[in-house]
Amino acid sequence: MRLISICPSNTELLGYLGLIPSLIGVDDFSDWPEDVNALPRLGPDLNIDMDKVEELQPDLVLASLTVPGMERNIEELKKRSIPYVIVPNPKTLTEVGESLLFVGQATNTYEKATQVFKKYNRILENYHSLSKQVEKPAALYWEWWAKPIFTPGRDNWLTEISQLAGGRNLFEDKAQESVQTDWEEIKQRNPDVICVIWVGVQKEKVNPKVILKRKDAEEMKAIQNEQLYILEEPLFCRPSPRLLIGLNKIASILHPQIYPAFTENKDLLMDDK
Repeated sequence: MRLISICPSNTELLGYLGLIPSLIGVDDFSDWPEDVNALPRLGPDLNIDMDKVEELQPDLVLASLTVPGMERNIEELKKRSIPYVIVPNPKTLTEVGESLLFVGQATNTYEKATQVFKKYNRILENYHSLSKQVEKPAALYWEWWAKPIFTPGRDNWLTEISQLAGGRNLFEDKAQESVQTDWEEIKQRNPDVICVIWVGVQKEKVNPKVILKRKDAEEMKAIQNEQLYILEEPLFCRPSPRLLIGLNKIASILHPQIYPAFTENKDLLMDDK
């Protein structure tokens, strides 16, 4: 099949199913696996160049509604009679795994998808088991936008990742996917650890001074104990199995004596037997 992916998480799902050789074009933000960097770029995910998509004559376009505004892509694909599927928008780690099965079904690779899905669940089960050894979960403040401040609430996979890593999301009491808050409330809640993952911003471009210069930041536990971490946004903010790499990283930071060590460029789902 001649495949096109118009959002990064879909491209990553295809990567785990061994379908990168079938890809003939991707959105501008897809950056994993590395092989996709040689493919034609079709524009940012909210402004896909549908003329280019049509010219490539795909057998199937993998679309998504993970970001508000992507509806325009769906409407245009429909209008031009370009074959497409909408990959479900997962809210939980289990649903992220189920996306593998959906894409496998749509691309005639369901057997491979089932194998990867089973491995994915084994890794989650292992982390669930390890998390029971943690006696005092660390309170994690995740910041995914700075002005205004946004952080994940209860209905978000980062709450699950926090729990599996031996922590708890500082805003797990808010029954939302995304919570708009302010620095005063964060200070009052006084997290043990601050994790910065600004959506769409590369780790290298995030300046920790933005956090450190906020009013009375030096009075917070996380800052006093040097527990401020700038993390790789793609490993925490995209609904793909690469979230397991993010889980591996934050768990190894919080409780290195309990969890597997984190190794750069090691993918648990690719390497785990």
